[in-house]
Amino acid sequence: MDEKVKIAGVQMEPKILEKGHNLSRCLDMIKITAKEGARLIVFPECALSGYVFSSLEEAFPAAEPIPGPSTEKIITACQELNAYVVIGLLERDDDKCYNAAALLGPMGLVGKHRKAHLPVMGVDRFVNHGDLPFIVYDTEVGRIGMGVCWEVLFPEHARTLALQGADLIALPTNWPEGTEVMPELMVPARAVENHIHFVAVNRVGEERGFKFFGRSRITSFGTILADGKAYEEDVLYAEIRPAEAREKDVVVIPGEYEAHVLNERRPEFYGLIAQPSGWLWSGFSTKV
Repeated sequence: MDEKVKIAGVQMEPKILEKGHNLSRCLDMIKITAKEGARLIVFPECALSGYVFSSLEEAFPAAEPIPGPSTEKIITACQELNAYVVIGLLERDDDKCYNAAALLGPMGLVGKHRKAHLPVMGVDRFVNHGDLPFIVYDTEVGRIGMGVCWEVLFPEHARTLALQGADLIALPTNWPEGTEVMPELMVPARAVENHIHFVAVNRVGEERGFKFFGRSRITSFGTILADGKAYEEDVLYAEIRPAEAREKDVVVIPGEYEAHVLNERRPEFYGLIAQPSGWLWSGFSTKV
């Protein structure tokens, strides 16, 4: 594993239903950022297809398998430039469609994530819920977990990845106006509570009435390393040490002021968190 890793977040404006154009821009940006020394390059959610589709029938032709034609071209770029890429795209698997993120590298497809938490918005109204476990992938640039957009609002997602040893979570996003709390508060919170690096890359531009505000963010343990511009295409860079995320002990004064963000958990009290959807709160118990 590399001791230091330079990360690039490509805050771009995808064009809906223009996959060829979007792919070409992504390939160009991979070359540009890799020449600047980036080993890990992260793109927005649905970077190849656009996001605000009106139906599954409209979206399905923009989806493709993983691996597939677009990811294979990105893999070729990764091989030529010795880089890793996380990119959001629509995945087609037989008759199902997923909002997905793919991790690609010099050796090919490293792994993929299917968005498990779906808001009532854009293409997420029509795609299938993600059905894959949350997995951490061990690479030359660190142990990487992935999420997509709204999943930053679910601490269970990031904690599951942290418990598997994630150094970094990469989060392609399409955050529209009104959700500025996501990069401002949620991204640092997930990084602090799990003592990890976190890279959230949002898109910009207007698509069918939705405005996307950018403000991508790279943070290490809550410390902000780089912020993207608001409402403008931008590229943000930051350098991290992946192994620092494995040092979970916080020792200020030995024996007097210490903490460990994972060992201090009390999962025996967390049962309600794992209750299935549809469970309703029925009031507090006053028993002692």
